[in-house]
Amino acid sequence: ATCGHGCKYGECMGPNKCKCFPGFTGKTCNQDLNECGLKPRPCEHRCMNTHGSYKCYCLNGYMLMPDGRCASSRTCTMVNCQYGCEEVKGEVQCLCPSGGLQLGPNGRTCIDIDECSSGQALCSYNRRCINTFGSYYCKCQLGYELKYVSGHYDCVDVNECVTNTHTCNVHAECLNTEGSFKCKCKQGYRGTGFDC
Repeated sequence: ATCGHGCKYGECMGPNKCKCFPGFTGKTCNQDLNECGLKPRPCEHRCMNTHGSYKCYCLNGYMLMPDGRCASSRTCTMVNCQYGCEEVKGEVQCLCPSGGLQLGPNGRTCIDIDECSSGQALCSYNRRCINTFGSYYCKCQLGYELKYVSGHYDCVDVNECVTNTHTCNVHAECLNTEGSFKCKCKQGYRGTGFDC
């Protein structure tokens, strides 16, 4: 079984046939599956799609049960939580639907944790962290693009000189570098390479 384009979040099962891991879809398993859009819906009240998964949460006045259903709770109504609540040893606590969210100072609403600035994000050396509400993802550094090379996805240098995305002067030569490019004025011209 060989898959020319590779299977990003899955495994190769036959000639160019990918079997995606749960939570992913597409010919090369490179797309997140929006479980919240599936029928029947996985959550009774509200659903938040996440990368490769999803989270359920309830309307105010309801408690999230382990099976994703929402049970009416008089105590939750009184607390007025943004995303439902849970009762622990008779004490009511508001919930946040994702590990990338934390309870705000009022103990009722959820605020985003910026994993990129807090250092909680795990991105490989050639990728940069992009914060999202409740989570984050890793993107190739500027000057690099995601390509399928020798059996796996990797961030590969973009040759700006070949793709014609450089900003060199018409009287300058473009020289590709790792992650960037340089401009050098042609013979008989002088300047920075951006101005000759």
